[in-house]
Amino acid sequence: MTAAERRSTWAAATLVAHLVLAPLTALILAGTWHLGAAVWQILLAAGAAALLHVGASLAGRRPWAGYGIGALAMLVLMTMPFPGWSPGLLPSAACFPLTLWRLTALARTRAAVAALAVTAAGIVFTELVAWARLPAGVPGWTRLAEGGLLMLIAGGGWLAALLVRRRHEARLRAERERLAAAVAGERAGIRRDLHDVIAHTVTVMVARIEAAAVTTTDPATRRELGDIAETGRDAHQGLRAMLSTLGPPAATGPASAPTEVPISLDALPGLVASAASPLHAVTFTEAGERRPLSLSAEVAAVRTVQEGITNALRHLEPPVQVTVRLHWSPHEVTVEVRDDGGRTRRGGGGHGTGLMGVEERVRTAGGTLSIDDGDDGWALLARLPTKEGA
Repeated sequence: MTAAERRSTWAAATLVAHLVLAPLTALILAGTWHLGAAVWQILLAAGAAALLHVGASLAGRRPWAGYGIGALAMLVLMTMPFPGWSPGLLPSAACFPLTLWRLTALARTRAAVAALAVTAAGIVFTELVAWARLPAGVPGWTRLAEGGLLMLIAGGGWLAALLVRRRHEARLRAERERLAAAVAGERAGIRRDLHDVIAHTVTVMVARIEAAAVTTTDPATRRELGDIAETGRDAHQGLRAMLSTLGPPAATGPASAPTEVPISLDALPGLVASAASPLHAVTFTEAGERRPLSLSAEVAAVRTVQEGITNALRHLEPPVQVTVRLHWSPHEVTVEVRDDGGRTRRGGGGHGTGLMGVEERVRTAGGTLSIDDGDDGWALLARLPTKEGA
């Protein structure tokens, strides 16, 4: 329930209270006057009843003020002398539990507890005053019964309001968590797509430009291509910095696999060919009979190949040789991406989170990923179950 809906509900409740309780109170006071009550007693009780209705109306926007007015009116009703019975039992007295409810529902827990304590203290005090005024022959248990009834009404209403408030707060927390999760998921999706699509493309572009710079015979063209490659590397570093602000890579699965880049095994030869250059020998081989894979396993296989090639082109000085192998068995496919270490490793740049994302994809698909950082180069080895072996 929204804040506007709660205000509307409260306005409706107070309107019903005014329309029902006020006429009943007027009828009872008129009957009491005919039974012999003094005019000043009737007027004082009517004034206190009116204050109770004012407090209930005011509690909608100013709970403390409404509660305070209601408490003052109840104190007047409970302590004033009245023939035969307590005016605290007038129908309009029900407005006071409404103000206590409103305060409990809106104020902090400490304030709500303080309001309940004030209410309990007021009941005890007024019942003691009434006890001292008991006429002869009236049993004392009547005051005890009245006080217990008032305590039950006040305490029950307070507890019900507190439970409603806790439930509302729980709904708000759940909604905030849902929105936070949606925002985090959207950010992670943006991050994943930027990493899988743009970062890979920039890396391949820089590698091909570097290869063109080495093979050209024109010094001016070589310098220009070198500057372009350096600009590309700077853009890649800026992209990585931006990705870090978007948080860690999200857990992925069939429903969250991006569709902007190829996710089919049939696209692997083209992916490998696009990364090759005169300085980057990237080859692809496949052995065994292909078996059907789940969508998550197929995405994980493609991403493993993509990340292995990207890391080799980005971290190794050319010439670089990268081999991509797929080996099929009835129950699993082994995806291996291995490089020869290049001429040397590039310094700086730090470690990205692409491997973390690949590992999460492989794990989600039911497979395992191993990373071998040996002296002769890197190797990524992913084992993914086929549908027959799942």
